[in-house]
Amino acid sequence: MKTAICYYSRHHGNTRKVLEAMAGEGDVDLINVTTRQVVRLEEYDCIGFASGVYFGKVHDGVLAFARQYLPQGKPVFFVCTYGGAKGTGVKALSEIAEAKGCPVLGEFGCKGYDTFGPFKLVGGIAKGHPDARDLEDARSFFHQIQDRLS
Repeated sequence: MKTAICYYSRHHGNTRKVLEAMAGEGDVDLINVTTRQVVRLEEYDCIGFASGVYFGKVHDGVLAFARQYLPQGKPVFFVCTYGGAKGTGVKALSEIAEAKGCPVLGEFGCKGYDTFGPFKLVGGIAKGHPDARDLEDARSFFHQIQDRLS
């Protein structure tokens, strides 16, 4: 199963760490939505979208990328990392997928070290995350996605 995961990861690279764990488990291309590139998502069996959660939402760049490049009817999944609460996280991504007739295979989320804004004053929150357990859970989630498509 050839998979693309389109992502935005900033600050401490929490989301990228989770995606690298998943990518080690199969034929996965990680696509950073902030770099200019030619993207042909039609060539993939499954597409993931991933981001840190910023003020309760995934990054706008991931949403714009999904609106522009997600092909009709492709199976999708979502990944997010968050310091505090997940909030509505991937709701907007789910709406984009629904509008394009894409089945949603699942969603994975875990804590990620966060020093943004006022959290910096207290040394950050969710220290040490994603940890080894989070990464193992991410690998397990990705295996479940693979199993659903095989």
